[in-house]
Amino acid sequence: MTTLTDKLRGGAALPPRAGFPTIAVAATGGFVAIAVIALLSSSTGIPLVLGSFGASCVLLFGFPDVPFSQPRNVIGGHILASLVGLVFLSLFGATWWSMALAEGAAIALMMLTRTVHPPAGSNPVIVMLTAPGWRFLIMPTALGAAALVAVALLVNNLPKGRAYPKYWL
Repeated sequence: MTTLTDKLRGGAALPPRAGFPTIAVAATGGFVAIAVIALLSSSTGIPLVLGSFGASCVLLFGFPDVPFSQPRNVIGGHILASLVGLVFLSLFGATWWSMALAEGAAIALMMLTRTVHPPAGSNPVIVMLTAPGWRFLIMPTALGAAALVAVALLVNNLPKGRAYPKYWL
C-alpha cells in the first residue's frame, strides 16, 4: 500500500533541459510580448498590462504546443476568469470568501469550457485586490491577451520546426 509519505517523495526523474534554441525563442518571445503590450500601454494610455501576462508568456513561448498555450485557452481563460472575478466583486464585494469563491468558480468554468489557462487563475484575485470597473474585462484583459497571442503567432512561427497554434476552437 502506498502511503502519503511515499507519495510526497516523488520519484520521477527530472525532465530534460530544453535546448538553447528553444530557450532563446522563449526568452525572446517573452521579451517581445511584454515590450509590445507595455509600449502600447505607455504610448496610448490604454491599460494593457496584467500581472498574469508574464506567466502567460512562459506558456506561450516556452511550451507553445500544450493545450494551456493555445489561443482559445489564453484569450478565453483570461476573459472568463476576469469576468468571474468582476461578477463576484459586484455581487459580494472584495472579501476573503468572495475571493476564494471567485477563484474556485473560475477554475471550474475554465475546466467546463475547456479554456484552462493557469495564469488566468490569478485574474479573480487581481480583480478582488484592485477592484477595477467592468472595463477591466476589455482593457487590459481581452486586448492584452489578444496582443500576447498575436506576438505568439509571429514569434512561434519564425523558427523552422515550430508551428503555432495547434488549434483555435
